[in-house]
Amino acid sequence: MEMEQVDYEDGGVALTGFLAKPEGTPRAAVLVLPTIANCNAPMVRRAQMLAQAGYLVLVADFYGVQVRDFDHARELAGPLRASAQGYRQRLHAGLGALTGLPEAQGLPVAAVGYCMGGQAALELARDGADLVLAASFHGLLDTQAPAEPGAVKARILVCHGDADPLVPREQVLGFWQEMDAAGANWHFHAYSGVKHGFTEPGSDARGMAAIGYDASADRESWGALIDLLDEILA
Repeated sequence: MEMEQVDYEDGGVALTGFLAKPEGTPRAAVLVLPTIANCNAPMVRRAQMLAQAGYLVLVADFYGVQVRDFDHARELAGPLRASAQGYRQRLHAGLGALTGLPEAQGLPVAAVGYCMGGQAALELARDGADLVLAASFHGLLDTQAPAEPGAVKARILVCHGDADPLVPREQVLGFWQEMDAAGANWHFHAYSGVKHGFTEPGSDARGMAAIGYDASADRESWGALIDLLDEILA
């Protein structure tokens, strides 16, 4: 499936998204928020999977530059996430690029994110973005600006590996309490013994103790996303 380039900007920073289109009329528009490595082959694959399921999908651009390696990605991500306001502005730019497309007019909109992108999807929801769903896969759950009561419009789906050292149980409990205080409608799926990055088959090859692929959690979390989208859009 071909991906189309979508150019947009945030505060003078040129950004490049990549669009996947379904064969027929889209059921909804989905913003895919990528991992810290930005738009790469695994994120393209997820966008294409969503397009094959009937969705118009844009993979957002966090940085506006090509990521060389993981260390470079961390250097880029730090300044981006330094303030909640600046971070959310960049995320809204991607959302605006999607909702401004002619093909997206009149469609419900969802945000789906992986790792850093999972946190990003939740940040959009916390900021009151007009989304029907914000879904996080092995995403960070902390924030500099917790959701205010009544702010979260989106349904929330979090798919989390319980053995993810980047998201300890204290962070999980804090997120539940935050969502309850905000009055959010949330689903939380936790998979025992599962690490960070569990949806990516290439995780094991990276040789990092914190991450690992898990075929069962990958399959179950994907099913949870598709099922919840079906419920919301029915």
